[in-house]
Amino acid sequence: MKSQKFNSAARWLIALSLALVLPAFLLPPASAQQVAPSDTLTITTIERRPFSMASSEGPVGFSIDLWRAVADELGLTYEFVRVEEFSEMLGMVEGGDADAAIANISITSAREEVMDFSQPIFDSGLQVLIRDDGGSGGLLSAILTWEMLGWLAAALGILLAAANLMWLFERRAQEYFRHPYKEGLFRSFWWALNMIVNGGFEERVPQTPLGRIFAVMLVVASLFIVSIFVANITAALTVGELRSQIEGYSDLYSRRVGTTGGSTSAAFLQSQSIRMREYDDLVSLFHALENEEIDAVVHDAPLIAFYAATEGRGRVRSAGPVFRPEKYGIAFPENSALVEPVNQTLLRLRENGAYRALIEKWFGAGYE
Repeated sequence: MKSQKFNSAARWLIALSLALVLPAFLLPPASAQQVAPSDTLTITTIERRPFSMASSEGPVGFSIDLWRAVADELGLTYEFVRVEEFSEMLGMVEGGDADAAIANISITSAREEVMDFSQPIFDSGLQVLIRDDGGSGGLLSAILTWEMLGWLAAALGILLAAANLMWLFERRAQEYFRHPYKEGLFRSFWWALNMIVNGGFEERVPQTPLGRIFAVMLVVASLFIVSIFVANITAALTVGELRSQIEGYSDLYSRRVGTTGGSTSAAFLQSQSIRMREYDDLVSLFHALENEEIDAVVHDAPLIAFYAATEGRGRVRSAGPVFRPEKYGIAFPENSALVEPVNQTLLRLRENGAYRALIEKWFGAGYE
């Protein structure tokens, strides 16, 4: 009787164990359950040269090539969805509307709280971009601006007006001005120029009451005219010298700085209490720098280096070393089954040299 009870209990125990253990062997791994090769994945990206760029043949760039290499290794099918703003791209991942996002996405603690990341795919950081003035400047560059040319035209106008008035007042009173208009105008202009620059022309003291009154007014006005010119030229030279001395983010506190909204560079500038202007995209940001709306750009070092070496060559240059090191990664929704297989594939691509080949293709053999 006891033997029968024991056998019955043993059978129940074995059956329960099999019920618990067999599903683990019979069911496929979690990643295979959730991401089958036949599933078409939605991969969102954004224009970030040279990581992700639009072309007639579809997206191209370092990050795009890297994703294609990973997907080929895993046998995944996918489609790229391009968006206009960085925040929109990350929002699609966070909301589960995309299976992954790839571009130049910095791995941060704040982003890690709402999404998952692959292991780092690129070492980056922030850098400063400024206009390249070629090292020239000085007085000539300070004068050859529309503002200074306007002041110069105004000064010439004042001198011509003064010359005409003095010729009119004094042409009958003294020999120096007693000439026909064409010849007398230059003599009067020379007299007015000496009055403004030197504050007097003792050899040609006005003789008529109107001439004397006007001469006194011209001397007093010359104090303001000369002061305005000196102040504007000094200010232009000072600003030019200050701008040429930007060699890192510590020089940006008194400058007009720009970056893109919602980026890690914007967060960094805010943490350093550096005032900034935020732009929607890199195109408008770089145009603002070249159009002198801002004095410097702070953004990801690879993007700055690529622009300075291609479209902005000869017009802009990087200033100072890379600071605040960052790492880029592929972003996934939380608890995505793609993370582990993608990480394993990324390691294989590093080991077999495929990753290094992509680095050399997009950044050159000397890039570390």
